[in-house]
Order: sequence, then structure tokens, then C-alpha cells
Amino acid sequence: MIGAIGVVSTLNAGAEQIPDAPAPVAVPADETDVAAPPSPPAAKPPTNLPWGERPRSVRTGRHNATSKSLKVAGLSAAHSDDEGRDRAPKGRTSRTTFLQSEKTNVVPPEPAPEPTDGVAPARPTVHFLYNVGSQKAEADAAYANLTISKPKLARSDYHTLAELAVQSADGKQIVEVGWNVDRVVNGDDDPHLFVYHWVDRQTSCYNGCGFVQYSKNIQPGDTLVQDSQKRFGIQNFNGDWWIAYDTEWVGYFPGDLWGGTFTRSGLVQVFGEVAAATEKPCTEMGNGKGGDDTTSAKVGSVAYLNGPTVDLKVRSTSDLYSVSKLSSRTFRYGGAGAC
Repeated sequence: MIGAIGVVSTLNAGAEQIPDAPAPVAVPADETDVAAPPSPPAAKPPTNLPWGERPRSVRTGRHNATSKSLKVAGLSAAHSDDEGRDRAPKGRTSRTTFLQSEKTNVVPPEPAPEPTDGVAPARPTVHFLYNVGSQKAEADAAYANLTISKPKLARSDYHTLAELAVQSADGKQIVEVGWNVDRVVNGDDDPHLFVYHWVDRQTSCYNGCGFVQYSKNIQPGDTLVQDSQKRFGIQNFNGDWWIAYDTEWVGYFPGDLWGGTFTRSGLVQVFGEVAAATEKPCTEMGNGKGGDDTTSAKVGSVAYLNGPTVDLKVRSTSDLYSVSKLSSRTFRYGGAGAC
């Protein structure tokens, strides 16, 4: 049993300073609290992104642009005004185990039909399915190219996503970045940028729960361009875990969230994940094509900073979705689900 906010879970065994950078976004103190201390100085990111390039502004579109219109315009992201819920189901996986299911208080916009006996469960169960590439790797940073798609999300399911996760060796401390299609969190069917973290294997929330925004241009929750490949990265710098997307630093999770004890990875994973109302969902993973299809979604060019040579091991936790290793750094994954 894993303690979490409103959930009971089960496990299934087996498995630097940018001179011209925008100032961090500050959150104003409560005006009624005249005794509130001043905010501490904001952290500064590394000079270069994890892959060695100097940051430059992500090319963004108008507010509430769709993922398809971003593709047509050759842009990367757009701010979204949709107000969803930050606390929603989130799966996790380690080298030998994965979160298979959990009870949740969150209900999708169109929940699953009630059982034929007419007795609905007190809290629905969410089921997690994965295609994973992983490696035990001590490093300061990890990054990867992820295909951003717009997979079909069944109306009664929770999300479909792809992500990069940097974890402690025991899998208890985790920082994640990726894209998700999640109506509960984002309010629509487009892919959005998300960040997440775990402390002592306890759930938190999407795009918040301690995350410090740095960029004025791109932020978690923004709509991303579909049918493209973009680079996602996570780097520890001066004790904080910085998130990079495409050409820019987005923000960071302060190291204090882990008491300053989580400063290097012990395990790196890149994976697709579906959270569903049933064990046999109709939701697509990746771009809806199986891992053996040459046009399926791809995780590519996985790399580490001050880490070992990349040699990913891949696996799937369900026969509904498949994964195919192309090289030590690249694999294809996904599928259409049960329908």
C-alpha cells in the first residue's frame, strides 16, 4: 500500500546563468499579511541546456491555439486558459515494479457506465499500462527526443502520455517532464506540457506542488504542437531539478522538496503511459500505432550528462501496447488499445 492523496494503490512486480534570460515569475505575497518575509532570491539555471545549446525562446502561438494550428504555423507551444484539475491519477514505474492500479476520487468528464448490477464502486479504480525504456544510470541530467502526438483518449479514461523520468536508485524520488492528453488536467484533447514529482514515492500534483516557474514564455500546462519531435530534459543544478523543453528552461523543482538528498539520478526511464477506467482500454498510446510499425511514436537520442553510456532496456506491461528497440538510445512504442 502506498500512501497518497485520496488513493489506495497496488504494485505489480516485474517490472547554469543566462545573462539575457527572462526574470523568474514571482508569486505576490498576500497583501493582508504585512509581516510576510521577502521572497528568497530565485535560482538561476545552467548557462546551457542539458544538450549543450544556449537557451532561446520557444516559438509560441496565440493563446489557446490548438495543437493542429501550431503544427500548420510551424510553432512549438501556446498558453492555454483551460482550468483543469492538478490532482489527477499518475502512474509510475521502476526497474522491477510498476504501479498497476489505484482507487481515485477523480472522475473523467464521461465516467464509465455503472456495473450491470447497478451498484457503482465507492471510488473508481484507475488502471495504468506502460511501454518503458529504462536504465540504471547515475547522472546529473537526462534528455530525450519525444514524439508529440494527439492520441485518442476514450471518454471514460483518464490520460495518455509520454515522459522522461529521472529517479533515485530505489525509485522513491522522481522528477518527470513530458506531454499528456488529459481532459481532467487540461480541459481538452490536445497534448500539453506537464511536470510532476514524487517524494518518498508519495504522489503530488501536475504542474505545481512546489514547482517554480522561470520562463515567461513557456509553462507547464501549455498546449504543444502535435505530430512533431521535441527535446525534453531534466538537470540537477546547485541542488535543484531544472526542466527544459525544446529550446528553453521552463522552471525547476527546488531540492528542498527532498531535503537536499536527491541530487543525481540512479535510474532513468522514458515511457508511454495510459491511465484507464478498465484493464482493457480503447485509449491510444503514442500515436496509436504499435511499436513494430515504422511510423509509430518514437523515443530517440536518449542521453545523459556526466553519466554512463546509454543502453536502454525496453518492456511493455500489457499486450495491448508494444515496444520495439531500435538502438541503445532509441525505441518505438504504442498502440491502439483494445478497440
